[in-house]
Amino acid sequence: MVKRFLVLSFFLVLAVGCTQELAEKRAQVIKPPKVAPEAEYLGSEACLECHDTMAADAKTNVHMRLASYEVPGYQVGCEGCHGPGSAHVDEGGDTEKILRFGEEGLEGEEANAVCLTCHQGGETMHWLGSEHAENDVACIDCHKVHHNSNPQLLAKGNEFELCSQCHRDVQAKMFFISRHPVKEGYMSCSDCHNPHGTGNPIAGMLRTEERLNDLCLTCHTRYQGPFVFEHEPVIEDCTICHDPHGTVANNLLKQNEPFLCMQCHEVHFHATRINDQVRNDGTDRFNPAGYPVGKDWRYPSAPNIQSAHEGWQKGFLTKCTQCHQYIHGSDFPSQAIPGQGRKLTR
Repeated sequence: MVKRFLVLSFFLVLAVGCTQELAEKRAQVIKPPKVAPEAEYLGSEACLECHDTMAADAKTNVHMRLASYEVPGYQVGCEGCHGPGSAHVDEGGDTEKILRFGEEGLEGEEANAVCLTCHQGGETMHWLGSEHAENDVACIDCHKVHHNSNPQLLAKGNEFELCSQCHRDVQAKMFFISRHPVKEGYMSCSDCHNPHGTGNPIAGMLRTEERLNDLCLTCHTRYQGPFVFEHEPVIEDCTICHDPHGTVANNLLKQNEPFLCMQCHEVHFHATRINDQVRNDGTDRFNPAGYPVGKDWRYPSAPNIQSAHEGWQKGFLTKCTQCHQYIHGSDFPSQAIPGQGRKLTR
């Protein structure tokens, strides 16, 4: 019992130490610039005396509606983002004495550092290691703080329009015949992706803690199983067969059947089978009337005469799911339709 307590205590101390070390590293990275170190806070009322166009925005802007007791330790109002304003006011509105954003002020990591002084938890916890941060995407590239009625302060009307500004290849796929209903507004990009990053370096910006399949199965639970006979690509990665952003094939398949299946499975032996067409009496089994045929008996020149080879091709090179319908897993061998086996006759 004592040993167990000591082991648990050791891991608790280790976890606290790692948390403190992480917090210190984050504090070193997140350092908003100080343009006027000697400045003091005056309050938003002093700012609105000159910036009267922001008075109406102050009534609806979520940043301006925060009370000091809601964010203890942080400054609220205009100076929460723009820094202390006394030097800016004393110098007659000198723009070099206040934090500004955009083309005339802070951009990139410096602008992000101001936002991250408050937004360090929840959805934005893993921003520093995200793909957007590594590609110099700034918070203000996607969010517009002032005069914006959008609840998430998006710079565009909806997520699809916003994300499409950079992800043009994904936007194009959303116009394919088979797609997730993102363009129609029934889903959004953030249903599957966290644009601020996740704690899973393998999954990128996907909302999953482990496998990509776990994300897909949150909606497509009927494919989760367990099954007696499992399809190995389904267990490994859904995107082996599907493109979630859209395809020209049905069901988000990367390619139509049977060509998608044939990338892993060889051609069904029935499809390449060449039957013996000559009967014991010397007559043609598939051309009993004796019509003239071409040099290759598989392509007869006579009308309405179909060779055995062509018949097998039509029967077994159309859609694999005509027989193997349970391709995501089944309790029947070969994922076939139950009860469809060939009847044996004597």
